[in-house]
Amino acid sequence: MKMANSLRGEVLNLYKNLLYLGRDYPKGADYFKRRLKSVFLKNKDVKDPEKIKELIGRGEFVMKELEALYFLRKYRAMKQRYYSDINKTN
Repeated sequence: MKMANSLRGEVLNLYKNLLYLGRDYPKGADYFKRRLKSVFLKNKDVKDPEKIKELIGRGEFVMKELEALYFLRKYRAMKQRYYSDINKTN
């Protein structure tokens, strides 16, 4: 039972982190929140610790992908501003 509780904590943390990252999702925070909730609810009856770990791993991968997406978007915006400023001065 101890392992199930620690996995439960990991799952909750993952959900919270994804929810936080979803605020800036391109299709909107509400869209992201609905999708996130449906995915977590779909897997709520999974009891096998190995399967739960696999799902947590998948969620962590999604988190990294979101972070990369946001970083890239921010980089592009900064690059665009920088180059448009340079073009204005020439």
